[in-house]
Amino acid sequence: MSGEPIWVVAGALKGVGGAWLVHRRPLEKHHGGLWEFPGGKVEEAEIPVKSLIRELHEELGIAVRAEDCEPVAFAEDYGLEEPRGIVILLYIVKRWTGEPRALEGGEVGWFAPKEIAALPKPPLDDILADKLFEKG
Repeated sequence: MSGEPIWVVAGALKGVGGAWLVHRRPLEKHHGGLWEFPGGKVEEAEIPVKSLIRELHEELGIAVRAEDCEPVAFAEDYGLEEPRGIVILLYIVKRWTGEPRALEGGEVGWFAPKEIAALPKPPLDDILADKLFEKG
């Protein structure tokens, strides 16, 4: 592995009735067609929670406040898929304003934890889902 890892944030939005929001990646992107928690790369000089707020606004069109984001898990890849390695920080998003929709392609859906377990996901999102749902 060479260089600094790629830092990524992701948000787990829990809806009414216990369903969670996941995003299906556009087919033309890396891991296209797979389901993941929405989010994206942490930009230089950003702290992760501010990056999450920005990413959720860009991807889903929702407004989120830092105090409504709770870090819950992380997963990392030591350079098997990315030469630099990747670290994903997962936050539970407790509240937001607006109706989440897929603004950058793909689609969004609300699923129960067992349904999310059965969805095809990138390897790190499998790990994050397991960690999130083992905590209840």
